[in-house]
Parts: sequence; C-alpha cells; structure tokens
Amino acid sequence: MNYWLLKSEPDAFSIDDLRSMPGKKDHWDGIRNYQARNMMRDDMRKGDMAFFYHSSCAVPGIVGTVEIVKEAYDDFTALDRKSKYFDAKASRDNPRWCMVDVKFKKKFKEIVSLAELKENNKLADMTLLKKGNRLSIMPVSAKHWKIIQSMVDA
Repeated sequence: MNYWLLKSEPDAFSIDDLRSMPGKKDHWDGIRNYQARNMMRDDMRKGDMAFFYHSSCAVPGIVGTVEIVKEAYDDFTALDRKSKYFDAKASRDNPRWCMVDVKFKKKFKEIVSLAELKENNKLADMTLLKKGNRLSIMPVSAKHWKIIQSMVDA
C-alpha cells in the first residue's frame, strides 16, 4: 500500500464537500502538473490511503483521510471548454491529464496544522515540509503516515 497527501483549497473542494457527495466519493480532477500527474498515473493504486490537506487558507493542514477507490483514468475536465481545468492541447486521442476517484474515510476532530507538522522533528524529512515542494499530490512514507496518525490519536 502507498500513502499520499492530496491538497485542495477548501473554498474550491473541502473534505466536507467530499463527505457530502453521493457514496462519499468523487473524482480528484484538475491536476495540471506533470510530476503530480505521473505519480497519480504510475504509482497510485486502488486501496492506497491519502491525507486530505487544506491549502491556501487561514490554517493550512491535514484535515482527514481518503482512500483511492479508482485508479487513474482520463481527466474529462481537460476536454470541457466550460471547465476551469480545460486544456486546449488535450484531445480524446491525447488526453494529457488523468484523475483518480477518492472516497471519504475520516475527518479529524482537529486539524493537524502545517505549523504542528513543522514542529515535529520526526517529520523533518517529509516531502511536504521540504523547501520548494508545492505539488498538490505527494507521496507520504509509511513512517510519516504512522507519526501523523499518532498526532491525531493523541
């Protein structure tokens, strides 16, 4: 099993939005970075778990967990001229972008803030906390997954 961190701005799509979807699941669309796309396409698997991270907000941080329930498939929003994720270079023959489906698993009672993550010395080498890492999808090691889970359960 792989572990991930998925970032979303809560005013665009929050963990509560996901929880309110039919079946508590939805597609994770709009990824327009090749490195993030490649991880999603090549490495994400059904059954993998991910932290749901709220970004670009008053208190950024991890707000819950989701499960990957469908592996990568073509991101249809890239072909939709009305979508904010439309890509004029994408086509049915060369879709360029992909998405996965995620399912709500748990919302944490308290956010695990970015500040708290940075204060935990055991997370010093976590990808999220490294300078210059701004990807919306990033891997999380099993070690870091367990440490963060223990922060939630404490």
